[in-house]
Amino acid sequence: MQEFDPRRPTLRIAPRLLMGVAGFAALALGWRLTAAEATAPTPAPLDAAAIALLQHTAFTQAEAQPGFARPESVPVKIMPGETFESAVKRAGVTADDAHQVVQALAETMDTVHIKAGMMFDAAIAHPRGERGPARLIGLSLRTGPATAVTVSRTFDGALRLRELEEKVREEQTVAQGEINGSLYESATALGATSAITAQMVKLFSHKVDFDRDIKPGDKFELVFNRQVTESGRTVEAGDLQYAQIKGIRFYRFERGGDVEYFDEFGKNIKGFLLRTPVDGAHMTSGFGMRRHPILGYNRMHQGIDFGAGMGTPVLAAGDGVVVEARRWGGYGNWLRIRHNDGWETGYGHLSRYASGLKAGQHVRQGQLVAYVGSTGASTGPHLHYETWFRGARVNPISAKVPQGTVLGGSELAAFKSEKARIDKLVGAQEQAQARIEPEPAPRRLALAAADPVINAGLRR
Repeated sequence: MQEFDPRRPTLRIAPRLLMGVAGFAALALGWRLTAAEATAPTPAPLDAAAIALLQHTAFTQAEAQPGFARPESVPVKIMPGETFESAVKRAGVTADDAHQVVQALAETMDTVHIKAGMMFDAAIAHPRGERGPARLIGLSLRTGPATAVTVSRTFDGALRLRELEEKVREEQTVAQGEINGSLYESATALGATSAITAQMVKLFSHKVDFDRDIKPGDKFELVFNRQVTESGRTVEAGDLQYAQIKGIRFYRFERGGDVEYFDEFGKNIKGFLLRTPVDGAHMTSGFGMRRHPILGYNRMHQGIDFGAGMGTPVLAAGDGVVVEARRWGGYGNWLRIRHNDGWETGYGHLSRYASGLKAGQHVRQGQLVAYVGSTGASTGPHLHYETWFRGARVNPISAKVPQGTVLGGSELAAFKSEKARIDKLVGAQEQAQARIEPEPAPRRLALAAADPVINAGLRR
């Protein structure tokens, strides 16, 4: 029998094992996916990549230090004018610990030229009895959409640096959900980037008034290409292939080298003029007689006003030529664009024009031309928008502007083939979601890839 030696520390396997398992469980929650994932009844087993992710986030807390309590994760945001080292120290550790961990990170990244707003997680352990300074056990920092670096302290006190790079794959994603909050918030919860959502808003600006027509609970669908990491984080989104909201559907189709969008009948979505030339705005005043907010008497309001924050981008309502970009009385900074067939649009109270914009310049529909302001006779930031037809102002809401073209012949046949492919993807996702959720949820958000293998992977 081996003799007991009081000078030799007892090897306690069970506590160390429990701490390791607890660390994995705690930090697995720290790396939440950006996109909302669809959940299957029986989760698939974790693969090597998923295990590596858990290890990356867990080992900073899996190591315990003699005389210290279990470490806790402290999120830290680097403030303007702050150094990386001072931010680490602000987490509650000594200056020596902060210096050591920054020196370790300097081996793999620039720790001097850092941007304010950078986030990292510090694993901090407090001494038992709360006497003495806290100890930095580890630090985890995402350095890119698919890369991260972690520094952890081993039992002998040394710092260990680890780097992780997730594999990135391309996939076509079918996202289905309901409006809960703003469209941007709802689409982001499904994995769409701001660029994808902005593209969707431009498409539906021809048909939908986002202020009056869209209500909470309205269903919408998106199909788009994206590059995604193994953990489900969107690195980059490609083209929007399909979008649906309130039963209105648009499909992407290439003709003559140009990308255009058509409804289910092959009619070009691109109307002559946008109904809403400013993203995310709400109409505050309509066309017609009203009491002028400054002059105090009834007066014809020959346009419509959109309430929006100072500096909100203003888009060209249609293809055309800039006729005026100048100061014009109570309109303040004024912009007028001439379109085809006798149509013109005007934009008032602008804070400034887009860079390089001037009279005689050709612009495309949806192009950034100016920014919302409060110049001229204005009580606050908003866009005054007018529509002119053959020299007379008309109501932008009710004016019957020309519509888009309709596909025919071989182009229509090719479009129908592409439409059938998209419809099949969307239908398959609807069936899969119905099997997962027999009872429809009031605020269901589902995200899945079109490919069955990827679909299974995303449901982990």
